Amino acid sequence: MSWRVERRAGTAGELHARALDDVGRLVELLEVTGPAIVLGSRQARDEVDVAATGERGIEVVRRRSGGGGVLLLPGAQAWIDVTIGRDDPLWHDDVAVAFEWLGASWAAAMAGFGLTPVVHTGRLVDSAWSPRVCFAGLGPGEVTVGGRKLVGISQRRTRAGARFQCVVHRRWDPDALLGLLALDEGTRAAAGQALAGVATGLDRPSEQVLEVLVAALPT
Repeated sequence: MSWRVERRAGTAGELHARALDDVGRLVELLEVTGPAIVLGSRQARDEVDVAATGERGIEVVRRRSGGGGVLLLPGAQAWIDVTIGRDDPLWHDDVAVAFEWLGASWAAAMAGFGLTPVVHTGRLVDSAWSPRVCFAGLGPGEVTVGGRKLVGISQRRTRAGARFQCVVHRRWDPDALLGLLALDEGTRAAAGQALAGVATGLDRPSEQVLEVLVAALPT
């Protein structure tokens, strides 16, 4: 089975509002046209500093998949969604196990850049900050390099299939996201220190990341 590859650009709100229909195997490279903080499906909106986001023109969006917040900036990350239908051989009813084939594909792709990636299997590993910051935790299928999270993956499931939403930052900068959360200065400074080493980035163009991932996907 082959993969269809598409490219889309728009605001984070527009891109997250896409319907999840019976589309078969689909890989989408998504480019935001403006800055946005994207909250997980269960994350409270009052965790965001309304004044800070308003002053900087930051869109606040809620996605339908779980996890903590992610800051998206034009050109600052590779955002790639991978979709399969429920009738696909890659589908798995166990939500945690469902990530594993994609994590293995991401690891193979990242190895092509000379990295030594590791795929996390098993249940979610939480931290004090993972409810607010996506890259502060480690979920099934996510990929680390040198103990630091490189590929973040969340999953949205419907009767039609599953959409895996994947992000690889070009540079990991927790302070940029923390500056948009409703925190006092002491807490923000402590969080910045705690999160500085939990993740890493890959300074490669998103098109290049897309190319190696598609080559690594099972057919």
